[in-house]
Amino acid sequence: MSDPVIALFMLGLFIFLILLGFPIAFTLMGMGVAFGYYAYFQAGTDFFDNRIFYLLTQNTWSIMSNDVLVAVPLFLYMGYVVERSNILDRLFLSLQIALRHVPGAMAVAALVTCALFATATGIVGAVVTLMGLLAFPAMLKAGYDQRLSAGVICAGGTLGILIPPSIMLIVYAAASSVSVVRLYAAAMIPGLLLAGDYTAGDYPSTLEGAVLSGIRCANGIRPA
Repeated sequence: MSDPVIALFMLGLFIFLILLGFPIAFTLMGMGVAFGYYAYFQAGTDFFDNRIFYLLTQNTWSIMSNDVLVAVPLFLYMGYVVERSNILDRLFLSLQIALRHVPGAMAVAALVTCALFATATGIVGAVVTLMGLLAFPAMLKAGYDQRLSAGVICAGGTLGILIPPSIMLIVYAAASSVSVVRLYAAAMIPGLLLAGDYTAGDYPSTLEGAVLSGIRCANGIRPA
């Protein structure tokens, strides 16, 4: 088979295995070993004489001996502890009460909660998932527009890879041999500015939504 055909076959097999429910990490590892064995296969050699097994052990050892990557599972564990302790729920409720006099208090509280929770996880998926389950239904119930609510959650979730500590910055630093501290220092101000811009840009939308919601209620129309 030609290289493009093999690449398409790998992509199709990867999607198929993911849809079957196999873990992504073991799927990638198994496919890497299988297709690597095919790439380095030489007729007349023993099964374990293939170069892919040397590369597998060598790369595994180099990653396990990297002191920088030790922080990745620790950040994931910290995010798990925060999620299980219901700190996020109480933080969102406290911010909502503190900002109750601000138009669109729930949307602003969701953005601030995303920014603060990003420092405990460092990844996008955890922030979007938890805030989607916590804040999105509450915002829809309060009469917020569906597009605005989804945009607030998605925009706030992206802060997880930019505001330090960030797992993406740790992995990038380990792969490019750059200082993690320097990357954190470079990402701190842009991350905070982006969070502030999201909050400031959300104010006109939430104010308009509050006015429209009041008009609908005055006309006897139930908010969508």
